[in-house]
Amino acid sequence: MAGRPTIKDVAREAGVSATTVDRALNGRSIVREDTLRKIADAAHRIGYHGKGIFQSRLEKPLPEVRLGFILLKKTQEFYKNFEREIHHAIAERRDVRATADIRFSSSQSPQEFAELLASLGRTCDAVACTAVNDQRLNQVVQDLRDRNVIVISILNDFAQGIRHSYLGLNNMKIGRLAAWMITRTVHDPGKLAVFVGGNRWHGHDLREVGFRSLVRETGRGFTVLDTLVNLETRQVTYEATLDLLHRHPDLKGLYVAGGGMEGAIAALREVHDRPKVALVVNEVTAESRNALIDGYVVMAISTPLPELCRKLVDLMVRSTNGEEDSASGQHFLEPKIVLPELL
Repeated sequence: MAGRPTIKDVAREAGVSATTVDRALNGRSIVREDTLRKIADAAHRIGYHGKGIFQSRLEKPLPEVRLGFILLKKTQEFYKNFEREIHHAIAERRDVRATADIRFSSSQSPQEFAELLASLGRTCDAVACTAVNDQRLNQVVQDLRDRNVIVISILNDFAQGIRHSYLGLNNMKIGRLAAWMITRTVHDPGKLAVFVGGNRWHGHDLREVGFRSLVRETGRGFTVLDTLVNLETRQVTYEATLDLLHRHPDLKGLYVAGGGMEGAIAALREVHDRPKVALVVNEVTAESRNALIDGYVVMAISTPLPELCRKLVDLMVRSTNGEEDSASGQHFLEPKIVLPELL
């Protein structure tokens, strides 16, 4: 090699681009540790004059960040997948040494959410939580904010104006999407029904509002019955759906805006030997997938968990570094639409 070794020579020896070597040399952005090690070894072999810089970057310890997460029912397939994707997203990070403390709320009690938030806030730099809307949580979030602990609401936007950011779906649009599918699947207008988890889930309220607004806009004569509360449980949804079908045998469509869809699927299968009610649910699980295949579900609106978790961990890390300072920020993800023909 004639003359003094250059960045291009290091790149060729390491099997990477000159741009990557330049980033590693100047610290303009994060370079994976294994790539940085290849560059440092190559620089040492060819006698590059800046080899000490690469080595020093390898020896510099990564910053540590403690991340807390509060999810719902641990036994549900959706939240099992959520937990798995959080661990995957953290494992992908090469710029920090992150640890995850994942807790599960066993109920929809504001007190339990408040206690979990307070507990994680004592040990974590940032906490992401899906929780109900309640004044007791607002106070806990304010206390954590005063102590510079980042709180991010996920899926349901609670503590608005206090929490750092919201990350999830645009719930108003999700409700409109559900109504759009049902009103176009059902050819003869009739009665429609909506299940929400409870009055404390602001996201479910928004889905209901979106659903009703689009139904009105169609002007096709559909009637939306009084909203039903299912506490996001299978059994309550099952019993309420059976009662709904008994009282309204002409029911045309049903939207389960939160959890408990398994109960609605079971009731429809029990009453109708073939699909007669257009059912829209959230998330794809083993049961909803089978119902899609059999025609008992016409559409599932799915949260893109891998994308959500990557963006969530990134938002939490950047927020602890002071890179994200908006207290009213909302970050919406595009839902994944699953239809029978796509399975």
